[in-house]
Amino acid sequence: MDLYCVMGNPVEHSRSPRIHARFAELCGQQIDYGRRLIPLGAFAEGIAAFRREAAERGDSARGCNITVPFKFEAAALAQHTSERALLAQAVNTLRFEADGSIHADNTDGIGLVNDIVHNAGVPLAGKELLLIGAGGAAAGVLGPLLDAGASRIVVANRTINKAVAVVRRHAALALGHGATLEAWALDEVPGSFDVVVNATASSLAGDAVPVSAQVLRPGALAVDMMYGPAAAGFMAWAEAHGAVPRDGLGMLVEQAAESFEIWRGVRPPSAQVLAELRASLAAGH
Repeated sequence: MDLYCVMGNPVEHSRSPRIHARFAELCGQQIDYGRRLIPLGAFAEGIAAFRREAAERGDSARGCNITVPFKFEAAALAQHTSERALLAQAVNTLRFEADGSIHADNTDGIGLVNDIVHNAGVPLAGKELLLIGAGGAAAGVLGPLLDAGASRIVVANRTINKAVAVVRRHAALALGHGATLEAWALDEVPGSFDVVVNATASSLAGDAVPVSAQVLRPGALAVDMMYGPAAAGFMAWAEAHGAVPRDGLGMLVEQAAESFEIWRGVRPPSAQVLAELRASLAAGH
């Protein structure tokens, strides 16, 4: 059996096993996808144990998804890294090659773009966008947002030096696309935007939305990377100020679809699985 898993700490909440099991069912693929709780400070050991245990059972460890807080450590383990993961300096997808080497990628950004453009039906070409946060989540999506044709992106962060660092790393890409890319402190963000993406942990912590509602243009799309109860506060804030709220469930499914294709060479029907997942969650399952 080809084995895959999601590794993180915590990880018990992850819906990735359910999503990938459905992808495999719909695509006629035989895989086993589980969760692995990795102790802090022991990520490399966790990867080695996953591969060793699979071999001892006569199975084949083929890859894994990486969630917080190991996305930076995962990047350091790989022998081959995609351009988008190099730019993000964070990794959420590992593929174990036949020669024993590890290929690293980051599918978060293209997952977010695909959800906004295809599932939400909001084209990003020519749009002005605010990205709240400058950590690994924000860095993972900035490159694909630029590739999608946004004309202006502001990266806003509580610690402006982190925003400046992320912007500098993406400056050449922005220049190549003819896009304006800026770094600002959270309380100094200028103007309003067509799309606002919350890439901070404020929703998870139950904190207030870290920017003024003035950043929202009428009818703006406001996306929180969190989903479920964690995203409720941000979505209520967005709706109360005339924006269209969206949680991160679509991004989760779309980044998973990208990972599945990297591993299996088959593109799963992500829109169908997203619709099924939303219906199931609405029913309380």
